Amino acid sequence: MKSLVILTGAGMSAESGISTFRDSDGLWENHPVEEVATPEGFAANPKLVLDFYNYRRRELLEVEPNEGHKGLAALEKYFNVHIITQNVDNLHERAGSSHIIHLHGELMKSCSVKDTNKAYPIAPENPDINIGDKAPDGGQLRPFIVWFGEAVPKIEEAVKYVESSDILVVIGTSLNVYPAAGLLNYARKGQPVFLIDPKEVNTNRNDIEFIKTGASEGVKILTERLKKYC
Repeated sequence: MKSLVILTGAGMSAESGISTFRDSDGLWENHPVEEVATPEGFAANPKLVLDFYNYRRRELLEVEPNEGHKGLAALEKYFNVHIITQNVDNLHERAGSSHIIHLHGELMKSCSVKDTNKAYPIAPENPDINIGDKAPDGGQLRPFIVWFGEAVPKIEEAVKYVESSDILVVIGTSLNVYPAAGLLNYARKGQPVFLIDPKEVNTNRNDIEFIKTGASEGVKILTERLKKYC
């Protein structure tokens, strides 16, 4: 089987009803990024940050994977598929995909302020993290999210998958957030590269096949175009 690596961003989950988190005015759910997505914001107002992610976690529990997520899972019949996602939701998992790298963390997990690399699952029936909730190491629990200013521990693993891929697909990302945006540069020249997005996405490559539509329709078109590589 050929290796198919897929990088997904916010547009992948938008059709499921997950808001794209960062709006055109630069605010996240009416909050400046610095307030809710940085270590400094958490130190200044931990309750605000915990409430922000508690809301997003409850929102996630109310939505389902869309046809795009399901379509990517179905590609595992024909390819060795690895998904690298900038999204913190678990919709790829729930759709049935087997190999997923979460670059920016996972909403349904928590970690200790003392050790942000060790994750603890959050039960759907009790999805909130509150002030005073402690990890086994005694540290306050916080979202298992890679905030701005923090290292992206899985980026090196993601680079290796892109470098060894036969086909690369990019879905629903503006390619503006680094280091994830730089992954495109590790695809070999001459290998098939597809980019699915209804909006114009600027890249420094001239060998990309664009599919200018949303994720669900785009994955259907992609599936047809990939048949010649099976």
